[in-house]
Amino acid sequence: MKNSLNILMVMIVLLSSNACNAQIKHTKSTTVKIYGNCEMCEKTIEKAGNEKKVAQVDWNKDTKLATITFDSTKTNTNAILKKIALAGYDSDEFLAPEDAYANLPECCQYERVKKVKNSMTATTMNHDMHEEDMMKEDMKEEMKSNATNTDEEKQTKEEVNQLNSVFNNYFELKDAFVQSDASIVTNTAKKLNATIKAVNMNKLSMDEHMAWMKVVDKITTTTEQISKSNDIEKQRTYFNDLSENIYALIKVAETTTPVYYQHCPMYNDGANWLSKENAIKNPYYGNKMLSCGKTIEVIE
Repeated sequence: MKNSLNILMVMIVLLSSNACNAQIKHTKSTTVKIYGNCEMCEKTIEKAGNEKKVAQVDWNKDTKLATITFDSTKTNTNAILKKIALAGYDSDEFLAPEDAYANLPECCQYERVKKVKNSMTATTMNHDMHEEDMMKEDMKEEMKSNATNTDEEKQTKEEVNQLNSVFNNYFELKDAFVQSDASIVTNTAKKLNATIKAVNMNKLSMDEHMAWMKVVDKITTTTEQISKSNDIEKQRTYFNDLSENIYALIKVAETTTPVYYQHCPMYNDGANWLSKENAIKNPYYGNKMLSCGKTIEVIE
């Protein structure tokens, strides 16, 4: 009787797994090692990597191996492993940030195989032949895709630098504040909010991904607050918070031109903003004190 029940349970799990995979188009699968201890780890790892109709992760706590099935037109193995690393779990490709690992429950704090040298950016490559062959296959597919369509290559470069659209809309918002026109500020904030929501985290570098995860909720909230207010002074208060979080993001992003981090000593006992030009045009006072402030850092 017990054997019959066990067989039934296995069949249910297999059918459930097949049903999930059937929803994923352009299916590609790979097996990778992800470090963890227990069933709680299993739930966290799978929740971090799973995405409806895009990716399915099945992790085994005994072997530490995860079978990852994904839509190859929408994501890739590295993007999924980045998400799992951000949840606190090392793989042989990406090491979790130290703070993410430290926040795991005590029972989930597995023995780390490799020490993280830089908690924000540390990564390591797996040199066993199986993983190396898989990487080569991925590279071949990418090269084949690029060779057949040069437009896709241009699009990929734009996606890698997609944070530039966020920054450009921020600069436009800063200029709107210089004009001291609440209606222009409102409309520009809406544009910035739409750009923020359009960012695909899977296309970001590891450093950008880390920074984005920390600020995306904050900058989404502040741009919404700016867009919903008709009071220019309240909007400027929200812009102060927005600028601090955009600064944290732009510090790790690839920018094509210098960005000037500027400071006004008068507004709220000191406030900062970012500009594409070194000349001071104060967004907190506009024409009242247009040149009040100074450049305190050049980001290149």
